[in-house]
Amino acid sequence: MITLTTADKALKSVYLGVVGNQLNYGANPLLTKIKQTTNNVYGNEIIKSTSYGLSGGVSAGTEEGALPKAVNKKYSKFTATLKNLYGTLEISDKAIRCSQNSAGAFVNLLNEEMESLIKSSTFNLGRMLYGDGTGVLGKVTTSNAASDCDFIVDNIRNFAINQTVRFLNTAGTGYNTTYNKTFNITGINRSASTIITDYPADIDYKDYKLTTIGGFKNEITGLGAIFGSDTYLYGLKRADNTWLTPYTKSSVGSISESAMQTAIDEIADSSGADVDYIACSSAVRRYYQDCVKSYKRNVDVMDLQGGFRALSYNGIPVVNDRFVADGDMYLLTTKEFELCQLGDWSWLESNDGRIIRQKEGYPIYTATLVKYAELLCNRPNSQAKLTGITG
Repeated sequence: MITLTTADKALKSVYLGVVGNQLNYGANPLLTKIKQTTNNVYGNEIIKSTSYGLSGGVSAGTEEGALPKAVNKKYSKFTATLKNLYGTLEISDKAIRCSQNSAGAFVNLLNEEMESLIKSSTFNLGRMLYGDGTGVLGKVTTSNAASDCDFIVDNIRNFAINQTVRFLNTAGTGYNTTYNKTFNITGINRSASTIITDYPADIDYKDYKLTTIGGFKNEITGLGAIFGSDTYLYGLKRADNTWLTPYTKSSVGSISESAMQTAIDEIADSSGADVDYIACSSAVRRYYQDCVKSYKRNVDVMDLQGGFRALSYNGIPVVNDRFVADGDMYLLTTKEFELCQLGDWSWLESNDGRIIRQKEGYPIYTATLVKYAELLCNRPNSQAKLTGITG
């Protein structure tokens, strides 16, 4: 007979390795390029020394003149807090009882729940990689009538059906406590950039921002933060550390190999780094394909780790990612990124070592996958971003 003990053992011995591998190497093509390490983690914090510039003491001289004076390489200290990444699955007591006399039915039940967990976790991990750490999904751009359940947002890429979201306050500095409600997204109209919800609006939410439940300012430091304008990054003041500023080019217009190569050359000249990964929106990928075809050349395709496929620019993968904003392209040196973590994915366990626990007050059992991690970019000036690509 299948029991909760059997399910616990299956989650520990069978599913954990499969799920962890899928989330580490199959969640997003960019994540597969990023080194994952437990180094530089001290308790709840990441503390890492990072170098910039050149070592002194190298110069030409006369045959009998004084030797050059040594100058130590410059170092700065990154400080960051580990972020808490969770994924929870739920199985009803009824579903367990219905399958307890059939091993096949129980395996199918677990498989279905694990696939759902992987799909949800994959979506959110990919979104966080390109996010700014705030958990903000988008902003309502058009006035809505009272009792209207539809909201037009400034971007649709971060939203998905069955997400649970809530509004921030008008200043965008915290959750809205006056209208402290959470609601689910029941449908999406991508062409109209509209989310359909189960929440009749009681006020006009124009210019209000939507965020994940519990995720506001608790997500990893993604590319949105690295290329952002906040005063500090990893505890260092940008104005005092020019190497914290990546290369950016706005209002690019029509994409060209010249614009891409200029960004790559700027990175090489300023940091000595070599770009090895290019990410863009689907629209920009199509523009790039048209650009290559205009030169009467074939569009090269390459295979990536994790089963992903990409176009190629001089041997560099050009990957379209739904979480890259329309008109944007990132040119990245992935060896400068690290996902610092306390450990790999694991299940939360109760005091008695159980993974599956009853949800208090409900005939439902839950299990939670967890990882404590933060994304570091050792040299932000080795990264580049092109924006305003229109064709």
